[in-house]
Amino acid sequence: MPDETALQRVKFYQTGTHTVGNRLMDDATRSVQASMERANAITSGHRACQGCGEALGARYALDAAMRAADGKLVAVNATGCLEVFTTPYPETSWQIPWLHSLFGNAPAVAAGVAAGLRRRGLDDVKVVAQGGDGGTVDIGFGCLSGMFERNDDVLYICYDNEAYMNTGVQRSSATPPTARTATTPALGDAPGNVFGTGKNLPQIAMAHNIPYVATASVADLHDLEAKVETAMSLSGARYIHIMVPCPLGWGSKACDTIRIARLAVESGLFPLFEAKDGVVTAVNKIRRQIPVEDYLRPQRRFAHLFAKGGDDTLRIAAIQRMADANIAKFGLLRTEATA
Repeated sequence: MPDETALQRVKFYQTGTHTVGNRLMDDATRSVQASMERANAITSGHRACQGCGEALGARYALDAAMRAADGKLVAVNATGCLEVFTTPYPETSWQIPWLHSLFGNAPAVAAGVAAGLRRRGLDDVKVVAQGGDGGTVDIGFGCLSGMFERNDDVLYICYDNEAYMNTGVQRSSATPPTARTATTPALGDAPGNVFGTGKNLPQIAMAHNIPYVATASVADLHDLEAKVETAMSLSGARYIHIMVPCPLGWGSKACDTIRIARLAVESGLFPLFEAKDGVVTAVNKIRRQIPVEDYLRPQRRFAHLFAKGGDDTLRIAAIQRMADANIAKFGLLRTEATA
């Protein structure tokens, strides 16, 4: 018999579940989904695609909002993927009071809900509006700007998958240059979406001088939930823009959703920051900038940039300059002093 004192007990730290191994870890190092106290705004049974970044982002954003509001939360949802896959008539996956608005008026409907609750004296009930980039950056842009201008007491969350995924992967104002979509095919001398178009909605939101603006990513759920909790602690109009990769529209592997989101951040193409009253107050630093090519290659929507016959070096270089500009503008790279 071996000496039992010489044996080392194996510890199974499976941090993504409620397993015993995870509960051996202290609260600070457990994964966000491991808490038995967490809320569950979206239950199982919804019809999102495998690897859907939006389903993941919405669950964690709304769960964080529920906790911050002590369960007193109403959500208003624009038409889009999130609405379609969570509420196939007559079913719903939502475990909270939830309203479906039109494609373009979710901010206005949410502002009305907030006003109605206030009129009834229910000031402790919070309102969240949410939509994809199509319903936010394009169709709902006017209503959203109005919500910002009036400083309505609503948190608006945009789940940005960079195209109209629900209706067939058409280009939106959030579609990046060179990306192939149904309306920007990979044809001609400059295949994919053109340069020089689109909107940077987080910066447009900042220009309204609203109390809080932040960007987040499903690659960092701790950061995402912390930003939602910060937003929920404030009053007035607040905006969070979350990158949510779409395997179907982006042509990436379902298992690579988190990896793709992380590469977008580490390349500098999607900076993570917070702003209050129009001024950037915090930035998520990256340890080392990766080439944008590492982010582009795993996605078939950019496959024409690497087609046989040679890389499209000029346009890849142009995308690299966009990432470098973000690195410089937000000071994203860690220095020895900040590492």
